[in-house]
Amino acid sequence: MVKEEINVVLTKPLSLDGESNDDFRAPNILQRVLSLFKSVRPGTDVTRFKLPAIFNLPKSHLQCFGELVYCIGNDMLSKCNSLESPLERFTAVVAWSISMNRPPVFGSAPYNPVLGETHHVSRGNLNILLEQVSHHPPVTALHGTDEKENIEIIWCQHPAPKFYGASVEAEVHGRRQLKLLNHNETYEMNSPKLCIRFLPVPGADWVGNVKIKCYETGLEAELFYKANPFIALRRNHRAVKGKIYNSSSSKILYEIDGHWDRTVSLKDVNNGKSTIIYNAKEVLTGLKAPIVKDLEEMWPSESAAVWSEVSQYIMRQDWEKASEAKKAVEEKQRKLLRERESAGETWVPKHFTVTCNKERGWDCSSIKKVVPPAPIVVPL
Repeated sequence: MVKEEINVVLTKPLSLDGESNDDFRAPNILQRVLSLFKSVRPGTDVTRFKLPAIFNLPKSHLQCFGELVYCIGNDMLSKCNSLESPLERFTAVVAWSISMNRPPVFGSAPYNPVLGETHHVSRGNLNILLEQVSHHPPVTALHGTDEKENIEIIWCQHPAPKFYGASVEAEVHGRRQLKLLNHNETYEMNSPKLCIRFLPVPGADWVGNVKIKCYETGLEAELFYKANPFIALRRNHRAVKGKIYNSSSSKILYEIDGHWDRTVSLKDVNNGKSTIIYNAKEVLTGLKAPIVKDLEEMWPSESAAVWSEVSQYIMRQDWEKASEAKKAVEEKQRKLLRERESAGETWVPKHFTVTCNKERGWDCSSIKKVVPPAPIVVPL
C-alpha cells in the first residue's frame, strides 16, 4: 500500500506585536470586517458562520491553542516545577497562565478545525497533542506531557462566540489543568474572554476574570483583564490586576498589577516589596516556527497538512484559489458526515474520551498516559 503524500505548511506563532508571519499581511482589514455586518445579526452564534478565506490566518485554531504552550521564549513550565515552596510554585503558575495571552490579530482568524483534526508538536522534552473532538459545538482537547519534569497538561477548550452588533465576544469554556506530579499538585484555571470590537475604535483584546486554584495547597488567585477604553491610553492598555490568597482563611498574600503585554508585578502585602514575575518581551519575542522533523510519521489529520493548500494560497494572497481550497476541505467533511449518518455511525475521538453534562459542560481525558515525541518540533 502506497502511503499518501502529505504536504505541510507551518508558520510563525503569534508574537508580541500580534503578527503571525513575516510574509503574510491581511489587506483592507476594516473594510472586510464591516462587510460582514450584512451577514450576521446581533446575538447570533457565529460558531457555524463560514468565514471567507480572505479573513483567515494561515493556520488552524488547533495550532494557535498549541502555540500557547509550546511557543515560548522561556521555559516557564520547568520553573513551575523546580521551585521549592508551594507559594513559589503557585506564583510561577500564575505567571505561566499570563504568558498564554497572546495579542490577537484584528480582522483575521484561524481556520475552524475539522472533526478529528490533530496537531502534534514537541518542544524539548514537552510533547503536545491536540484533537478536535467536536465540530458543532467546536471543542478542542489538549494533552501535554514532559516525562523529564514529570509535568502533565490537560485542557478542554470550547469557545462560544456571539455577535453583538458592534463587537464579537467569545467566552472560552472548559478546564485547563496543570499537574506537577513530583509535588502531587494540580492547578486548575480558566481562560479570559476574547473581545473583538468593530466600533467606535476597531481592536481585539482579552478581557474578564480568570481564577487559578490549587486544591492540594489551598492557594488561589483571581486575575482581572481590563477592557481597553474607547480612547486607549498606553498606560491603561492591556492591564491586568489581581490577588493571590489562601482559600481557607481568605487572607490576601500578594497583589498582582501590570500589563500582560509588558510586565506584571507581584506585591507582598506584608512588607510592600514588589517583584516582576512576568516579562512579555522575554517570553513572546523571537519565537520560532515549528519545523518538520519526520514527514514519514506525520498523520494525515495534522492541522498543517489538512489546511496546507489553503495556507499556501493565503500566503500568496491568491484569495480566489484560497476560497476554492477551503471549500474543498469543508465539503470533504460534509461528505464524511453524510456517509456516517447513512451508515448509522457515530464519530468517536481517536486520542481522547469526552464527556458533556449540564453541570460541568465539556470535559476530556487522554486515552494514553504519555504523549509520544512528535514529527513536528520547535527549535530551541
